[in-house]
Amino acid sequence: MTSTSWNEGWLVSIINHLWQSTLVVLLALLLSWVLRRNQARARYWVWMAASMKLLVPFSLLVAIGERLRPAAASPVESLQFASAIVNMAQPFSARSQNIESATVHLTEPVIAASSPHHVHLLPALFLTVWLCGLLFLLARWARNWWAIRATVRSASPMPLLTDVPVLSSSLLFEPGVFGIFRPVLLLPEKILNRLSAPQLRSILAHEMSHVRRRDNLTAAIHMVVEAIFWFHPAVWWIGNRLVEERERACDEAVLELGNEADVYAQSILNVCKFYTESPMACMSGVTGSDLKRRIIRIMTEQTGRKLDLSKKLVLSVTAVMAVALPVTLGLVHATQVRAQSAPTNPASNIASTWQGILHTNRDLRFVVKIATAGEGPLRATFYNIDGPPGGIPAISTTLNGSLLKIELPFATYEGTLSADGNSITGMWKQGQNSSSLKFVRATNETEWAIPEPPPRMAPMAADANPTFEVATIKPTRPDEHGPRYDFRGRRFSVIHASLSDLLKFSYGLQQSQIAKTQGWVNSESYDISAVSAGEGEPSIKQWGSMVKKLMADRFQLKFHFEKREQAVYVLTVAKSGPKLTKSQSDPSESGGMGFGPPGNFGATNQTMADVANAIGQGVLNRPVVDQTGLTGRFNLRLTWTPDGPAIATENPNAPPDFFTAIQEQLGLKVVSTKAPVDVLVIDHVEKPSSN
Repeated sequence: MTSTSWNEGWLVSIINHLWQSTLVVLLALLLSWVLRRNQARARYWVWMAASMKLLVPFSLLVAIGERLRPAAASPVESLQFASAIVNMAQPFSARSQNIESATVHLTEPVIAASSPHHVHLLPALFLTVWLCGLLFLLARWARNWWAIRATVRSASPMPLLTDVPVLSSSLLFEPGVFGIFRPVLLLPEKILNRLSAPQLRSILAHEMSHVRRRDNLTAAIHMVVEAIFWFHPAVWWIGNRLVEERERACDEAVLELGNEADVYAQSILNVCKFYTESPMACMSGVTGSDLKRRIIRIMTEQTGRKLDLSKKLVLSVTAVMAVALPVTLGLVHATQVRAQSAPTNPASNIASTWQGILHTNRDLRFVVKIATAGEGPLRATFYNIDGPPGGIPAISTTLNGSLLKIELPFATYEGTLSADGNSITGMWKQGQNSSSLKFVRATNETEWAIPEPPPRMAPMAADANPTFEVATIKPTRPDEHGPRYDFRGRRFSVIHASLSDLLKFSYGLQQSQIAKTQGWVNSESYDISAVSAGEGEPSIKQWGSMVKKLMADRFQLKFHFEKREQAVYVLTVAKSGPKLTKSQSDPSESGGMGFGPPGNFGATNQTMADVANAIGQGVLNRPVVDQTGLTGRFNLRLTWTPDGPAIATENPNAPPDFFTAIQEQLGLKVVSTKAPVDVLVIDHVEKPSSN
């Protein structure tokens, strides 16, 4: 996902959450109007619920609903109503982003692609402004809290019998309860001289009502809401409503205890006359809200009505619906997804021909044929329409819901099947690079013609001893990777092969088995293209024989063998067991094997002995003896982080080293030991003669 799509998705989620919360505020306003003649405590909790809704997005409840959906539940017939509700709750959505980057051919060298870096300042600007507002509020509240904390520490105890400790302060703050979990009542000095005993009793009753209602805790929760959503006007409006209703609820509690209304009203006026209001919302005092309206209400209305059965039913239904509706939408949404994906997600429906174009310096047309094998795993074959004829069988093909993953010998494709089942959008990953690639389902009218490979040639006679009829040798381009061998009929080619590579191929040796080599024998690489003489398709052994003759003729190679004890590796099965894919190809076919970018090895239709020999030559530079006991032929892909400064190992997503990777990915283990081996000692060699 690009930074653009991330920023956009993040912004859309915030907007949808604010929209949903605004709808809840409007609902709270309606409920408070319905309860306008009832006790204030009911309206207070309505507004508190609206405040806490900002901390609990509906998407969380929807996700819970999606997880509660039984996997075996059958889809519903009609989902129009649910879709309309979802659209109303989430009217904003992110537009899809098309990501394009440079891409590479399967058998070509990987070149890191560069794309312009788009810097989006608007999300960063919004984040900066929001953070400034958050820090400003936190700093202001922290300053006030610290001042009150210092006042409490310097206050002295007062001998008053209340539910919480009472402290006396020299500051002219109004009486108030400070603290959430261990509250104390802070009274100003000389308040006993300025209030009569009945007035003080009513003030204390007011403060103890705050303690019993846990008003400091709920006020602190709303302060968190204000800090996070300070930019939303409804948050501050909710704060005013909470202060008004909590003071009204405490007024009602004081009068219900039998205190006289005129005495209580006079005590509030005296507090306002002599003392200032508490500096923090989470310190519950006596004053607050509209003083004139409050005094009139105390003197005339007394207390509100208790909730009757109908009002309790309205609140209960509303509370249940507030939780049940998003959870139900999650259940319905899961049903809708299953209903939409049911005809396309099963493996039997992805079995088709898919085609797409990679846009590089030249367009490359790729085709993937996916087939099912009864109840067995999916099988996929990859074709490059603009490359050499013939398909490349996938090592593994998996479909998890709508997520498709195809592992090829030197690349991986991961994509998402569309809702209509006619396209797959994903990423082609090769080496350290990834590129976007979209496949569409081919039809009889749009399907590209796949070039047929040439008819298979009859094998060369087993006792034949052929030579190359013609051979060209030229230096390899510096951006190539290899060595990569290709055998097609009577044609032989190898890309990026040093003389050491040719020795290892033709004599079945490892690098440690080649002695007395000059520097260029290992460092200089060549591309070779040749055609065999005689009739029939040579075997691998016969190709090796022809390469031996080519080196003697063109490189003037002379050598002899010696027996030496060397370190070797043994290839065995790890304790976890093998993690290999059996080849479905004809065992008589040659298959393919080779190394792509550094840290990439792939093989199709190869035996374990072939794999052991290849990793010994291409990775470990030691003989590798196959002791896995695994028979048959396999398809596999191995990726690891090579040693050396050329590969950045700081990336936390980088694959492990070779020895860890072969255990985790293939279920095999390489163990070091010693044994006598044949060593080729070069007596004479020259750089290749001209063609």
